[in-house]
This record gives sequence, C-alpha cells and structure tokens, in this order.
Amino acid sequence: MSTLQFNPALCEKCNTVDCIMKCQYIDMDVETAKREQMKLLRGEKSEILTRCVTCYACEEYCPFHNHPFYHIVERQEALDVHPVPRPIEKSQVVMMAPKGRIEEKAVAAPVINLCYFPMLKGSIRGSIYEGASVIMGSDIFCNLMFLHFARNSTIRERLPKMMENIMHYYLKPGGVEEIICYHDECYGTYTSWAPAFGIDVPFRPVHLFDFLHRRLTELKSGITPLNLKVAYQRPCSNRLCPETEHFVDDIFALIGVERLERTYDHGQALCCGGVMEAQQLFDLAAENQEKNVNDMKASGATHAVFNCPFCFFTLMGRVSDKGMTPILMSDLCRMALGEQ
Repeated sequence: MSTLQFNPALCEKCNTVDCIMKCQYIDMDVETAKREQMKLLRGEKSEILTRCVTCYACEEYCPFHNHPFYHIVERQEALDVHPVPRPIEKSQVVMMAPKGRIEEKAVAAPVINLCYFPMLKGSIRGSIYEGASVIMGSDIFCNLMFLHFARNSTIRERLPKMMENIMHYYLKPGGVEEIICYHDECYGTYTSWAPAFGIDVPFRPVHLFDFLHRRLTELKSGITPLNLKVAYQRPCSNRLCPETEHFVDDIFALIGVERLERTYDHGQALCCGGVMEAQQLFDLAAENQEKNVNDMKASGATHAVFNCPFCFFTLMGRVSDKGMTPILMSDLCRMALGEQ
C-alpha cells in the first residue's frame, strides 16, 4: 500500500503555520493553530479535522510542499471523521466505482481525457481539437474527488488500475505517450497526489490550458480578439497544480480578454460551494457563493469563465442571475476562433 511522503519535522519547525493561518474557512490565532497542528502530528483528534471544508488550498499554502491537506485527509480517515455524511459518502463510493465496461479503442494524439464528464464531450470540437481522440468513463476515472470524503484509501485502491486501463486500452495501442487532462482534478492527481504517495504515472499528463495555449498560438491568425472583461473561477483542484495558473492569463492575452482584478481570485479564490452543500453546510455554501458571485459582478465582468465542470454547474445559475454569462474556458477559446 502506498504511503504519503509527509515529514512531521517540517511542520514542527514551522512558525507561521500558513496551512491553517491562511485558511479562508478556519479562523484561529497562531498559538491555537500551532497547538491544533501538533495534535494532528501526534495522531490525535483536532478541530481542524471537523472544520476542514476540503478546499485543497493548504496544499498550496505550505511553503515546504509537505502535503498538509493530504495529511489532514489521512488523519480524518484514520480517526473516523467524515466530512460528508456517511450515506452520501457510501453512495458516491459505489456509484463512482469502475464498471468494467471498457474496450480497446484506436486513439491518436492529442488524446483528451474527459474523465467522468461525458456531458462535456460536445465541447471537444472545432479547429482547436482537430484530429483529437476523446476518452472517458468510470474505468479511467481519477477518483481524486474522494479527498472531499476523507477516502484516500479509495484513491489508492483504484488509481493504479485506472492508469493501467488508460495505458492498455488506449495509449499503448495508439503509440501515444501523453494525455490532455480536461479537468484540473485529473492533472493534479497525476502531478501532485500520485507523486506524494509514491505512485508512478506511466504517461505524461498535460494540462488542458497548456494544450489550449499551444493550439491558439498555432491558430493565431484566425483569432478575433473578444474584447471581453471576465472573472475567472479558479477551481479548488488547481491548488494542487498552481504552476499552471499562468496559462489563464496567457490564453486571455491571446484571445483579447481582460481578467479583472477582484478579491476572490488567485490565492484567495473561493470554493464554488458545491462540496459544502454535500457536507450539509448549506448556510456556509450560500454565503460563499454570494460573496464570490457578487465579487465577480462588482469587478465589472460580463462573463464568468470556468474550467472545473463542477464549479460551472454549481455557479452557472447564480452567475446568470447577476447578468453575467457563464462559459467554460474551452468554449471561450473556440469563440475567439469564430466557432462558438
């Protein structure tokens, strides 16, 4: 069984406790934060475990890259702390399990991995995706969503088989060595979670935005600047791969879009609230969503741009009610090419 590569000594010598002090959902003074952190290190129950909304952000905040969020999830599972009510947790574990319904498919690069979001297949069209192959389904599902359920064990159990399926049924037969991860969650699985648990990834993961930026550069002569002012909803899972966030601005520069300054962006980005609803924290979810969408509107944005499908489906109604247009980044790029 894979083991989290976590060094308690790094936490013990940390004086700032950024993983807790920067949290937008837990308010503590530094002395209390240090005390609660030490409880975690000793394997004891801490209020951090019950107050964590599983937004992933502390993975980014840690200056030592010591995986504090993965450690929290490990402690939650070991101490039988359930962020989401058990009936919901159990139903999701069963519902999202691999179904064994996978057949070898001839693919050619670029291979777009939609993971468990078949409803977005319609976005994979146009000149950007010319010649692309699409793979998806429960048998290649990254399973990283189970971080929200304190189920690292489920990811450990399923991920190796998911990667084996990707290689055996798709990449090897097609002679392809990389996949384009449509969702930050998949990219974060392969570039952050798997290495943190000592699990080898047999292919090269590429972030969707890296791919989009390269394709837009190649198709630059066909771009008509959109001249839009937008708010960007940074997904929680991008906290696992913050090195990719610059692609948002790089893409916007290519297609003539201004990313407006606002309070809840970049390191201060707010969770869409969908997971909070699953945790039955309905008041907090509503408060979070109101602050976030009002901030988008106050910035002067006409469009709210998303990458995470879950964020998109959770917030699209609230965004529309405020007179803004919700749109996925992929569709925005096609719009700049006159294809939307």
